[in-house]
Amino acid sequence: MATARGGSGPDPGSRGLLLLSFSVVLAGLCGGNSVERKIYIPLNKTAPCVRLLNATHQIGCQSSISGDTGVIHVVEKEDDLKWVLTDGPNPPYMVLLEGKLFTRDIMEKLKGETSRIAGLAVTLAKPNSTSSFSPSVQCPNDGFGIYSNSYGPEFAHCKKTLWNELGNGLAYDDFSFPIFLLEDENETKVIKQCYQDHNLGQNGSAPSFPLCAMQLFSHMHAVISTATCMRRSFIQSTFSINPEIVCDPLSDYNVWSMLKPINTSGGLEPDVRVVVAATRLDSRSFFWNVAPGAESAVASFVTQLAAAEALHKAPDVTTLPRNVMFVFFQGETFDYIGSSRMVYDMENGKFPVRLENIDSFVELGQVALRTSLELWMHTDPMSQKNESVKNQVEDLLVTLEQSGADTPQVVLSRLVQSQALPPSSLQRFLRARNISGVVLADHSGSFHNRYYQSIYDTAENINVTYPESQSPEEDLNFVTDTAKALADVATVLARALYKLAGGTNFNNSIQADPQTVTRLLYGFLVRANNSWFQSILRHDLRSYLDDGPLQHYIAVSSPTNTTYVVQYALANLTGKVTNLTQEQCQDPSKVPNESKDLYEYSWVQGPWNSNKTERLPRCVRSTVRLARALSPAFELSQWSSTEYSTWAESRWKDIQARIFLIASKELEFITLIVGFSILVFSLIVTYCINAKADVLFVAPREPGAVSY
Repeated sequence: MATARGGSGPDPGSRGLLLLSFSVVLAGLCGGNSVERKIYIPLNKTAPCVRLLNATHQIGCQSSISGDTGVIHVVEKEDDLKWVLTDGPNPPYMVLLEGKLFTRDIMEKLKGETSRIAGLAVTLAKPNSTSSFSPSVQCPNDGFGIYSNSYGPEFAHCKKTLWNELGNGLAYDDFSFPIFLLEDENETKVIKQCYQDHNLGQNGSAPSFPLCAMQLFSHMHAVISTATCMRRSFIQSTFSINPEIVCDPLSDYNVWSMLKPINTSGGLEPDVRVVVAATRLDSRSFFWNVAPGAESAVASFVTQLAAAEALHKAPDVTTLPRNVMFVFFQGETFDYIGSSRMVYDMENGKFPVRLENIDSFVELGQVALRTSLELWMHTDPMSQKNESVKNQVEDLLVTLEQSGADTPQVVLSRLVQSQALPPSSLQRFLRARNISGVVLADHSGSFHNRYYQSIYDTAENINVTYPESQSPEEDLNFVTDTAKALADVATVLARALYKLAGGTNFNNSIQADPQTVTRLLYGFLVRANNSWFQSILRHDLRSYLDDGPLQHYIAVSSPTNTTYVVQYALANLTGKVTNLTQEQCQDPSKVPNESKDLYEYSWVQGPWNSNKTERLPRCVRSTVRLARALSPAFELSQWSSTEYSTWAESRWKDIQARIFLIASKELEFITLIVGFSILVFSLIVTYCINAKADVLFVAPREPGAVSY
């Protein structure tokens, strides 16, 4: 009699196969990343061109859903395009384009040969005194200001003055291939070296494989127009458990403050008069979130910040007959998002200041590139057909001229001919109500800014430079000539606002601080992560400060870095440091004589102590607040509106750029066939082994089994 223990466990042969398979998979998972790193060189310092949409169009760029790949060809002069467009035997090509060649003419040539173009990588050029580049249109915000075919038709569509005469409109074109900016010179050198090693043929002949290639990922989810993408997003949100939103409206917050505190829980009485000082916060360029905006935005809002500080120091500001409101509008680049929203809120009682409260309106346009001492005063000829408004505008101009009389470095000049307002927030207010207003700018006609809304509108464009031997902390406090010039403009503005508010006693004592201006310019245009910016922000906002300059694109995630920094800079420059504790600062309602309706309270990091070992945090009380800068078109679900801005930004899954070597099509085909053959062979072998498993794998005798 023989006995043996039976079981239902897995066959030992099958168990061996499972262990082997698991080992292979585990090895693949562990080694996959290292294999990828050996194949691809990622490009980490790039900026893509993304898709934007409005009521009627889509603009920008995108790749295919799996990314676009092409053989790299460096184009350093226009003649190099011939290889890409006609002669090259290995299309499609990924063009590495020198920045100086990124022009309308060359882009039109590339756009016409999309079958041979996989994408474009643009290097940064080095601007000189004669170069220019503006991808914006020649008539910015056309159709959304005050002038139209029915109101001021002689001024509509920039008929008399092309404000941005150098604009080539590239940023408002639609491209079917991806376009990236290469921001790092070292990465550009790596790409060019790869090109020289692999893609240059001998004696004019075609290069041999393997070739150096680039792959760009920037597939956009939204198409056609804002109305289309918002409708698709709405349907997804309504009927899908896991909705996929395809686009978002451009939005952020306006920053505003009052010279004298007002109760924000209600509206001002109609007889309360307010002088508005306004400027814009945002800019843009062809590439996403690369918007230095030195002349188009930064110089003007820095000047207004310095003017606000100077005016708040006047001894009698609390007794002035009229109040002053400082406003920093977001999204003005995209058809006046911020100003149109504030006007909408004022009209509908959603903002404490009403349109009827506005006594006068002073706006700073581009002010950093004065070619002489002159600062030009632009007014609207249409509203001045009303005699009352004309007299008010005349009084406003006279006040400005008187305020500048004691500042010889700034000469306020009137235009000698009737001319439309330049693109400005004032136009949106004039659409709603005739008010006396003026725009101060460094140009009488077309912009002086040769890099309007481009990647080259940097600190160098407005002559903000520093001695090479200085440390970052020394640069922060080094007063540049540009800072001095803008401080003079700020002084004139502050004195004018003081007089417009009814002040008479301390006009000549009001003086903007060049030190404030130079710190602001350094922080916004050179290095945001500096000791002063750190001291004026909350502890949790430290990460918003980069080691480079801030970018001033409005975006869709808000508030943006610029908005936060301007908010806290204005609060620290115009507010008062209190002795409240952190708990009291965060909830001042429990403190006698403190009111959240009158003031905003901010617990900021504060400066370093004398030993530089820890910061001295403090509570700043100010009248600085944020107001939503989302176009009314999205509030009203009027996605095809011609009255309000409808700009939206497409969503995307991945933005990525990398280079690698590719084999010939023949070798790729052979590799595919060999791989497929190995797969078939392995399936056959696996089947045979499995069929003969009972013969190949004999179960061992279990211990303890006994035979008789």
